[in-house]
Amino acid sequence: MHEQHFGDDAPERTAKHPDSDGFELVGHAVTIDRPRSELYAFWRTFENLPRFMENVEAVRDTGRDTAIWTIKAPGGSVEIETHIVADQQDERIGWASVEGSDVETSGSVSFRDAGPRGTIVEAEIAYKPPGGDLGKWIAKLFQREPNLQGRQELKRFKMLMETGEIAIAKPDAADKETA
Repeated sequence: MHEQHFGDDAPERTAKHPDSDGFELVGHAVTIDRPRSELYAFWRTFENLPRFMENVEAVRDTGRDTAIWTIKAPGGSVEIETHIVADQQDERIGWASVEGSDVETSGSVSFRDAGPRGTIVEAEIAYKPPGGDLGKWIAKLFQREPNLQGRQELKRFKMLMETGEIAIAKPDAADKETA
């Protein structure tokens, strides 16, 4: 994770960072009615991530705790090679991009007990938007910006893990005719 401490009392993922070296920091959490060990195991098998992450086309394990992520972006796809920087069984997975990746990023996902309600899953990502502010604006325009996606991805992860599928609302054919 892009470890920096800023003079702000807000949680790091929500704090304003004037000296963040160009990194954007986003984070979201969700409670899932499944055991920590099950959620950790599913997420740690990175090839599972495209099942609930809309913009992740593929994740290819390259061994040595590294993987290459192919991610949809405005105007095409980008590849990010990551290295595992933290791995505590059933508690936390942390990763960071390696030098030469299309996007400089780091992130973590943590799993903690929520009593009888299951597990709290919290994901945080720090990234430098390709193209700076213009790239960030374009990504938002195409709804491919990590802050917009993060919340939805955790909701899809919750649906997949609790029900075995992801519900997708599609307009009814009758609705199209009356529109």
